[in-house]
Amino acid sequence: MNIDDLPIRDELRGKSPYGAPQLDVPVQLNTNENPYPLPEPLVERIAERVREAARGLNRYPDRDAIELRTELAGYLTRTTGHTVGTANVWAANGSNEVIQQLLQTFGGPGRTAIGFEPSYSMHALISRGTGTSWISGPRNDDFTIDLTAAGRAIAEHRPDVVFITSPNNPTGTAVDADTVLALYTAAQAARPSLVVVDEAYVEFSHRPSLLALIEGRPNLVVSRTMSKAFGAAGLRLGYLAADPAVVDAVQLVRLPYHLSAVTQATALAALEHTDTLLGYVEQLKTERDRLVIELRAIGCEVTESDANFVQFGRFTDTHEAWQKILDRGVLVRDNGVPGWLRVTAGTPVENDAFLDAVRELMKEQSA
Repeated sequence: MNIDDLPIRDELRGKSPYGAPQLDVPVQLNTNENPYPLPEPLVERIAERVREAARGLNRYPDRDAIELRTELAGYLTRTTGHTVGTANVWAANGSNEVIQQLLQTFGGPGRTAIGFEPSYSMHALISRGTGTSWISGPRNDDFTIDLTAAGRAIAEHRPDVVFITSPNNPTGTAVDADTVLALYTAAQAARPSLVVVDEAYVEFSHRPSLLALIEGRPNLVVSRTMSKAFGAAGLRLGYLAADPAVVDAVQLVRLPYHLSAVTQATALAALEHTDTLLGYVEQLKTERDRLVIELRAIGCEVTESDANFVQFGRFTDTHEAWQKILDRGVLVRDNGVPGWLRVTAGTPVENDAFLDAVRELMKEQSA
């Protein structure tokens, strides 16, 4: 028996699960992870916090994660200048669960969601997984959102959920506040729609967070993660900021005690070390900008990036280019965008190895 023989839902047939290749190669720059291990003082603090939590593992964790949400609200307030309260914040197991809960609440059978592709593929996958119909919206040739065409698509399809990713994955492009406001206005005119701004990579951006836009806009949500800037991909902690009514709404679908006591303890420890962790972000921004400059000097086209990764090309045979870079010990990402590959900003040594591999590839292709 194979999967097609099972009585799965029709909208899941022929689909592939999300995932990047996990290969044992010297340089792995394909999953947008932070390459720097957590500093030892933070590791020790995590151990202390988890030890404390372990003494109470016979009891369920704080169902509403009040202490964690309070600290996340404080972090957002400090780093964006926009006051956020505990009631504005919700946390879950990675930003993907945040997205899932939003779609379970505001999407579902008979409802639609729209995103502007290429973009984060999990938006479409989770939409389908929750029975929400997916609409692929337009982008310009430079991967910015075609505002006129996007407005027409929203007016035509009247989606229940609108996704805006800034910085966008896999292209790295950021979205300005005016574009978000225009799309929000269009969405509310079509029908009262939830607009989700996915800011998974915002700490790496040249632009400020769009968090302040939630003020006075009850249908606007900003989602975040601790996987990238905090260097805590293994933690699986995501969160959102929105009107308190949205936070109340997603609790209608959350699983009981969905955030373990260990997860909450670890996240709280990380939030005690934000200054150190954001220092690593500054190093990665410098390396990202170096990758852009050197890739262009090599002869590649590069999309402007506000994230911790760079989209580069263009290649006649994208998979062949990916394989030839891999043959040189460097794993990058083929996201299925014709002609383009994506590389995560790594350590200086990792980035040097990547750039050497691309130089060899370009020489080979020009020979």
